[in-house]
Amino acid sequence: MKAILATIAATAALIIGATSANADELTDRAAAGRPIRIGFAHEIPWAYPGDKNEPLGFANALALGVLKSMGYTNIEPVVTDWGGLIPGLQAGRFDIITGGMYITGKRCKNVSFAEPMGKFGDSFIVKKGNPKAIQTYQDIKQKDATMVTVAGFVNADAAVKEGIPDSKIMQVPSLTEVLAAVKAGRADAGAGNDFAMKDLAASSSGEIEVTNSAALPDWTFNWVAIAFKPEDKDFLKAYNEAQAKYLGSPEMLEAVGKFQYTKAQLPGDAKTEWVCANR
Repeated sequence: MKAILATIAATAALIIGATSANADELTDRAAAGRPIRIGFAHEIPWAYPGDKNEPLGFANALALGVLKSMGYTNIEPVVTDWGGLIPGLQAGRFDIITGGMYITGKRCKNVSFAEPMGKFGDSFIVKKGNPKAIQTYQDIKQKDATMVTVAGFVNADAAVKEGIPDSKIMQVPSLTEVLAAVKAGRADAGAGNDFAMKDLAASSSGEIEVTNSAALPDWTFNWVAIAFKPEDKDFLKAYNEAQAKYLGSPEMLEAVGKFQYTKAQLPGDAKTEWVCANR
């Protein structure tokens, strides 16, 4: 009997060991109580650091709510510039990108997105009065105008798709520099997500206004999701299951409502697999 019990115990140990060995790195890290490192840039109201590096913004609020529902509250924020988010994830400087990143086919080759957390449109900032009457990428092209956007934003690709030459597309490191370029007249329009453009305009003391997001074609609307390393499949699966329960709940809407997210931004029925293939 002792021999049988010993065999059973040894077999159980092997099974447990194999299960642990097969778990992905992020699952192991979280199970060990180590902090889950979330990476984001300074992108109001999506994700940005507070006075003590506190993760603020609706993308952070949603991610933190989902992680909390999974039992994870040991979170370490890592702030970087927008262009450093995907390289930083790949290099292991953080575990999750919570920066409000659009799902695109190009990005889907480098990261694994959770299911969408919201659907959003873009717009332009222009000088007050919109002197060149810019509302769309075609307006920029036809009026030989110059556009500025943040390096890594999807807007540069959208501009190229609409036929704007590279020589008319400025790419800068941050939204602050997008605003500065338009105010100084180095660019005729600044491109980015509608939330960010409205925030820039609000900070401009009336010098800048925002174009109508609805003027842009449907294909420019995008879905946003939290991003993971492709090898962290187990954690991503668990995250998606938890997000499905949390998304749209009163608790979630209260948490993100502080940062301008409303029911109107809920993602609908779109799935990440479809978005990757169509954006």
